[in-house]
Amino acid sequence: MPTQAYALFPTPIGHCGIAWSERGLTGVQLPEQDEAATRARMDRRFPQCSEAIAPPQVQEAIDAVMALLSGALQAPVDLMNVVLDMDGVPPFHQRVYELARRLLPGETVTYGDIARQLGDPGAARAVGQALGANPFAPVVPCHRVLAADGRAGGFSAHGNVTTKLRLLLIEHAQFNGPGLFDDPVDAQLS
Repeated sequence: MPTQAYALFPTPIGHCGIAWSERGLTGVQLPEQDEAATRARMDRRFPQCSEAIAPPQVQEAIDAVMALLSGALQAPVDLMNVVLDMDGVPPFHQRVYELARRLLPGETVTYGDIARQLGDPGAARAVGQALGANPFAPVVPCHRVLAADGRAGGFSAHGNVTTKLRLLLIEHAQFNGPGLFDDPVDAQLS
């Protein structure tokens, strides 16, 4: 289904964008360096559309993304109910995105973990490529998927890995023990 319109919305990390069709979201954009750059990115991604007021179901998705990015994690923000229009998204990518969407805020896995869940343990690189092409971040939380060696791995949003780590910090992410950002010495002392 063709994208009908898009909207920008403020979050604690900058202005995000969201686009929709009759069937669901066709894209979500993490912030660029400023609101004008995010608008320009949305114009490039969706050249046939203009900015509009979000309809109620899209506004619900906006509210959920705003809650997630504000760190409101008393009760985990569940974005699984946000309907995505994956028309034109390759089937392999759809399968990767479905698995990534099951990850709760602060939960992390590796590219290899996702590949194994797909039944193809050798597909870690393909999983990374699918997540690098993710048009729905953070609704499809590709930032929660890390490299096998405990490093962040890549991230294609503005700010690259710094943005990925910032999202994980907001979510108080854990990875193999203490928080991903905890100093191991401080963690042993507490």
